[in-house]
Amino acid sequence: MNGKIVTFGELLLRFSKYDRMRLEQGRVFAGNYGGSEANVAVSLATLGDDVEYVTRVPDNPTGRAACMKLREFNVGTHHVLYGGSRIGSYYYEESAGMRSSKVIYDRANSAFFELEPQMLNWREILKDASVLHASGITGAISKNSADATFEALEIADDMGLTISFDINYRKNLWKYGAEPKATLSKMLQYADIVFADAIEYEYMTGRQVPFTATSADYEMPMDEYRDWFDDIHRRWPRCKKWLIGMRNMISSSHNTLTAVLWSEGKVYQTRIYDILDIVDTMGVGDAFSAGMIHCNNAFPGDDQRLLDYSLAAAALKNSIAGDFNLSTDDEVQALMDAQL
Repeated sequence: MNGKIVTFGELLLRFSKYDRMRLEQGRVFAGNYGGSEANVAVSLATLGDDVEYVTRVPDNPTGRAACMKLREFNVGTHHVLYGGSRIGSYYYEESAGMRSSKVIYDRANSAFFELEPQMLNWREILKDASVLHASGITGAISKNSADATFEALEIADDMGLTISFDINYRKNLWKYGAEPKATLSKMLQYADIVFADAIEYEYMTGRQVPFTATSADYEMPMDEYRDWFDDIHRRWPRCKKWLIGMRNMISSSHNTLTAVLWSEGKVYQTRIYDILDIVDTMGVGDAFSAGMIHCNNAFPGDDQRLLDYSLAAAALKNSIAGDFNLSTDDEVQALMDAQL
């Protein structure tokens, strides 16, 4: 493995009701720690990577417990900044049958919301790193966190790191006055390798390529994807690899899942997973991102393997409760190889 991987984002406390109840039902909430970039960090550490997670949490039991949870999974927290008065949280209503999931955020005035540029010593944090992973979520939380993200991206770029970016467009988070597409577009100018789902790419480009597979034998319109990604690359020419994850939700427990990769002018496709008996879909996109980063570091130049591995990691996340993908490298390889 070539160097440490650093991920940057807000660490959150997730609240859900048991047994797929609605938020209005029952009396007891289950609590889990998560957040997109933390999910990526845990997944990478579980795959065997050297990972450091950077965030800001309150210096109280909720903040300290959140960092303890990350350390349980071998994620480094040496550069976590303690301050502020509260940890960000969200309420997640799990899908059931034909009912979709629901997310309600409670992140205003959190410790990360109040993070400002120059609070973190990025040159010290990144001195032994090869990759910085960030996402559009930190650009949405507050102007301060957006400015802090640009600071991290600029310094990582200056230091020659590979920059991994998840577009992670969350419409309900953009409340401080910034234009989301313009901010995300500026962030993409720093990216070397990008992940997003079909809805996020559609938002950024205005072009739709639907994924309507109801089974594993669906025929992908690869010419359309090639044209779509060529257009994306013309807009943000720095990026060398664009990965798109696509899900068709047939019911809450039955989804199809696949991905397409554009890499330096070539387009790759992989199989379609027909997934039954889904346990939890939260963090599937983060599992994609982690698989992408892991393979890009471990097997540089093997783009088909990168795509197959990323999809297998994401497919396995559907079988695991909570935000974190706890699938090992052996498990991902076994699922990937079984389908080749």
